[in-house]
Amino acid sequence: MPTAARPQLEPGRVYRTRDFAPWARNAPRLAKRLEREGVLIRLRNGLFLRPRAGRFGPVPPSDGQLLRRFLDDSPFVVTGPERWNALGLGTTAAFVNQLVYNQKRSGMFALAGRVFDLRKVAFPEHPPKEWYVVDLFENAERAGASRADLERALATALRRRAFDARRLRRMAEEFGRKRTQAHVERALTAAAE
Repeated sequence: MPTAARPQLEPGRVYRTRDFAPWARNAPRLAKRLEREGVLIRLRNGLFLRPRAGRFGPVPPSDGQLLRRFLDDSPFVVTGPERWNALGLGTTAAFVNQLVYNQKRSGMFALAGRVFDLRKVAFPEHPPKEWYVVDLFENAERAGASRADLERALATALRRRAFDARRLRRMAEEFGRKRTQAHVERALTAAAE
């Protein structure tokens, strides 16, 4: 049976309470003790950071590491304005919170001083840029964009071969609603003329 000991924790890493089970019979108690001693910083119930010292104090964990541990290593994809604006379809949206699709949770979650908008939504394992186009159409209102304007911009981008037409159609069919599929199909038709 494990006994209470001082674990060797990697600076800058995010831990879940259960990660302390190898060092103690009561993992939550050990986590609280390490927090009191300043070894850990509580990010949320059951989620702790072993801070890494930086020039100006503790360095926060990366969004990726934070989300990986919070979502228990289940797949996720970060989407939203940063990705949509990079598509070159004329959007200039900005959100305060990161939009994260995943397979576990939905809702707004504050983690390490940042707020994430988590949604249980289907997404490909390695999303291509064509999937982000479909995602932009699905979230046009949130991006402050007109779907008609996006459709015209997409047709122009397709003429320039900025996107793979077959992959775009497949992404729309698999991940888009009927309305998005119709916009993508019209853009594909316009680009082919």
